[in-house]
Amino acid sequence: MAIAIVQILRKSANFQRKSETVQQVISDAVHILQSVGIPIDTTPRRLERMAMAFLTIANVKASSDWASVEKLTQNHQLKTREIIEFINENFDEAISSGSYDDIRRKDLKLTVAAGIILQSEPDTARNNPNRAYVLNPNYVELIRNFGTSEWLNQLEAFLANRTTLAQELSTKRQITPIPVILPTGVTLDFSPGKHNELQKAIIEEFLPRYGYGAEILYVGDATDKFKHYEKDKLGELQFFELGHGELPDIIAYSQQMNWLYLIEAVHSSGAITPLRLRLLKSLTAKCKADIIYVTAFLDRKTFRRFVADIAWETEVWIAADPDQLIHFDGDKFLGPYSEI
Repeated sequence: MAIAIVQILRKSANFQRKSETVQQVISDAVHILQSVGIPIDTTPRRLERMAMAFLTIANVKASSDWASVEKLTQNHQLKTREIIEFINENFDEAISSGSYDDIRRKDLKLTVAAGIILQSEPDTARNNPNRAYVLNPNYVELIRNFGTSEWLNQLEAFLANRTTLAQELSTKRQITPIPVILPTGVTLDFSPGKHNELQKAIIEEFLPRYGYGAEILYVGDATDKFKHYEKDKLGELQFFELGHGELPDIIAYSQQMNWLYLIEAVHSSGAITPLRLRLLKSLTAKCKADIIYVTAFLDRKTFRRFVADIAWETEVWIAADPDQLIHFDGDKFLGPYSEI
């Protein structure tokens, strides 16, 4: 679970710029929130902001602080502007002090609704300047055990006979999954959303056209980052460890061409930029297959938002025009590049 969380958070440019210590404690916070039933099907940046607000109320600045949560949170009540100050000081942020209303309406919305964070004066007007937020003491013992051998047992006991916010919202939504048919004929059910609609198009439209019989070696979605994972085959190709945060959305392999496709499905973030390409190249330096880098979009409108960020020597595919492929520079239309 923690690996998948890091992969989601790394879609946020702000997260990528943070120190490793800050990245780790934010990942811990999202892990905890997801474990106690907070929905995380939101944008990477919104997830990051929610985690930082939670860390602030818990008075946690580093992963070593979890065991001291009870002591740290004594008399620790913060107003929205104080939350911004704490975040900026401890989590490599520069959030405007005028964004205090976003803290209440967006960053604390789910954790307050779930009862993890409590309002000091819940019956007052929303814009009451004296309203502060505090960690629910019922969650303290569980959170203190995060990262220890007792965590899973404590979590299981805590969730017993308890309906989480994620379960409640899921029931209300009556979500209809998106069926995705792999080249092997296997059908996977993806959670609904534009991102997974695009992943479906990549698997069912892009790869049959340009994949030279490619098989899917990895694909995930927001609820299950390892929806389909051919670990042994990726190992044979000496592909980098899937725990790395730069894991693409879809990995496919053409045995006919010995090409490995690293594909990003971009709805709101995640295009293969020059910096991302540089990192992916270094990570795949030992891979036995030649690499094809593809950024995919649902439509031209979305593509136009990211076109200036696309790295040279990569491919772009737009689902709305499935028979066309955009090639960014080079002496080939589609093919791997070799270092000269």
